[in-house]
Order: sequence, then C-alpha cells, then structure tokens
Amino acid sequence: MDGGAISRALRRIAHEIIERNPDLASVILAGIPSRGVEIARRLAGLIESLAQIPIGTGVIDVSMHRDDVGKRAELPRVQASRLPLPLEHKTVIIVDDVFYTGRTVRAAMDAISSFGRPARIQLAALIDRGHRELPIRVDYVGKNLPTAVGERVRLRLENVDGEPDAVWLIKEEKA
Repeated sequence: MDGGAISRALRRIAHEIIERNPDLASVILAGIPSRGVEIARRLAGLIESLAQIPIGTGVIDVSMHRDDVGKRAELPRVQASRLPLPLEHKTVIIVDDVFYTGRTVRAAMDAISSFGRPARIQLAALIDRGHRELPIRVDYVGKNLPTAVGERVRLRLENVDGEPDAVWLIKEEKA
C-alpha cells in the first residue's frame, strides 16, 4: 500500500465508525503506541471533518499487560496511557496498526479496564493479517492482508518514522 491507499483505507474506516456509532460524542479512539496512536489521530481528524463533531482520543499502553512480558529478553518500553475520563457510557475504539494474533488487543482491553468500564469496546486496525490465537475480531479493517507464518507486515508512517506512508509484506529469511 502506498500513501494514497492508506488514506483511502482510513477514510473508509472513518465512514464505517460514523455509520455504526450514532452517538459520536461518546466515542473515544484509543491508539496503541506507536503507530496506532498516529492512526487514531488521523481517524479522529477524518471523523471530525466528516461529522463536524470533536472526537476524544487517547493512548493505551499495553507493555505491562502483555502475557509475554516476563518471557522477553529485555524489558518493554513503557509509555504513559492517557484516556479521556470517565469511560462509563463511552464507546472505546482500540486503534492498532497491524492486527495479528489478538494478544496485543487482549492486553489493551486489560489496560482499559484499569481506567473504568466503557459501555462498549470496538477495534479498528489498518491491516488485518490473520493468524488468530484468541477469539478477537476487528470491527473496522482498512485492508485484509493474508500472510504466511514466515512473512511480516512493515508499516511506516511519515509522522512516526520520518518515511513516506507505506505498507510492505516482507518474507523473513530462514537461518
């Protein structure tokens, strides 16, 4: 995907969020660092321009809620989570860049529960690459990109990486 395809996918997601959430004033977009935060920011801007209503955004760090935190060789880089409070009676849309096994999203739901109990949690992802390990599905998908186990999805966003927006599929080298 090039920058234009990414923009079109985000515009489509924004339209779907507007269609499925009649009370946009109660919607919060919570991005998972680092690229999920930028995608949430872009989606909020699109929704605000289309619906003429401000959208709350936040950051939900999953570092200490992951189920593999003790198994990693190095400690995760922890960032501050910031969400517009209270969450009660709100729809929190978790925003991630690439959805893979579902474990990061499970960790995000755990992190959100420490801030309160939203009315609903939904999920938006720019790329859904398959390979579920948990029974979690994406509500708003920019692009389904079926991958093999030995492939990775590389996403670069200009505001995060300093490179033009693009998505590549990379085959991992066998050792």
